[in-house]
Amino acid sequence: MSDMNTYEFGHHGGVLASRETRNRTLRNTYALLALSMLPTALGAWVGIQFGFSFFAGSPFIGFMAFMAIAFGFFWGIERTKNSGMGVVLLLAFTFFMGLMLSRMLGMALGMQNGAQLIGTAALGTGGIFFGLASYASVTKRDFSNMGKFLFVGVMVLLFASLANIFLQLPALSLTISALAVGIFSLYLLFDLKRIMDGGETNYITATLSVYLDLYNIFVNLLHLLMAFTGNSRD
Repeated sequence: MSDMNTYEFGHHGGVLASRETRNRTLRNTYALLALSMLPTALGAWVGIQFGFSFFAGSPFIGFMAFMAIAFGFFWGIERTKNSGMGVVLLLAFTFFMGLMLSRMLGMALGMQNGAQLIGTAALGTGGIFFGLASYASVTKRDFSNMGKFLFVGVMVLLFASLANIFLQLPALSLTISALAVGIFSLYLLFDLKRIMDGGETNYITATLSVYLDLYNIFVNLLHLLMAFTGNSRD
């Protein structure tokens, strides 16, 4: 007979996953997340070596193509999340995201202190992750009500980014990045807490969510650092 002490009840009366399931999901998520950094780094290296630029022609068309490819991956990962193919698609997606990251990394490396800026952004992202993961593991607060608010925030960022393709306003770009760091940090807390509380028991889906949070935090931190502390080689 199951030990009922290993189960918890949600705020609406539903039984959440067992403690063993939650711990296994969290371990597998962290392991796959660490693995996903390898194809991301490989994709970034390949992109830098071959001068990959998705937005070289038309930024708008590039943006729409990127969204189409990304959502295609999301659909495929969701469809195969209960099989090994889900892991393959997730790692392929992270390679693609590394390619997308290569243009910004190339721009950063073109600065005198570029390597330092990239390292600082990586350390900052890591610090945010470990800080929020530690907080999520000890807090009893329920963050489930943040989901709709955060989704709206991401939609606002998305439309603002799309608008700025045409407006090309540096101040708006920096504002978007600053808001993105805050919103995706909250999303990271939301996703980690959801995994720890048993609201998400599929480690592939969980990894995808946390990966996207960290990716967006890193990209926008690096953008801010490049804007405010980057030193041109001129």
